[in-house]
Amino acid sequence: MRDLTALLGRCLIAALFLAGALQKAMDPAPVMGLLADHGLPTALVWPALVYNAAAGLALILGWRLGPVALSAALYCMFTSWFHFLPADPWQMTIFVKNWAIAGGLLCLAAGGGGGWRIR
Repeated sequence: MRDLTALLGRCLIAALFLAGALQKAMDPAPVMGLLADHGLPTALVWPALVYNAAAGLALILGWRLGPVALSAALYCMFTSWFHFLPADPWQMTIFVKNWAIAGGLLCLAAGGGGGWRIR
C-alpha cells in the first residue's frame, strides 16, 4: 500500500506541473503578463513550460526524485512571489497553495517516493 500511495501522491503533485505546462503552451499570455508586471522577460514563459513538463514527468516516474522534488519546491516558492497580492484573496490563496505544495515536495525529497519508481 505504501508504494501505491507514494505513486498516487507523486502523480497528484505532478498533475499541477503538467497542467501548468499545458496552460503555458495553450495560452502563454497570462504568464507573460505576470512576468512583464514584475519586470522580467516574457520569453521566460518557454523555459518555465519546459521545466513544468519535465518536472511533472520526472515526479510521475520517480526519476532522480530527491533533486527533482527539491527543485520543484524551490520553483513553487519562487513563483509564489507572483501571487503575493494581499488585496486579492484569490491570489493569496494561490500564494499559500504554492507554499503548501512546496512543503509536500520537500517531504517527498526527504522521504523518498516509494518503491515504484525509476532509480
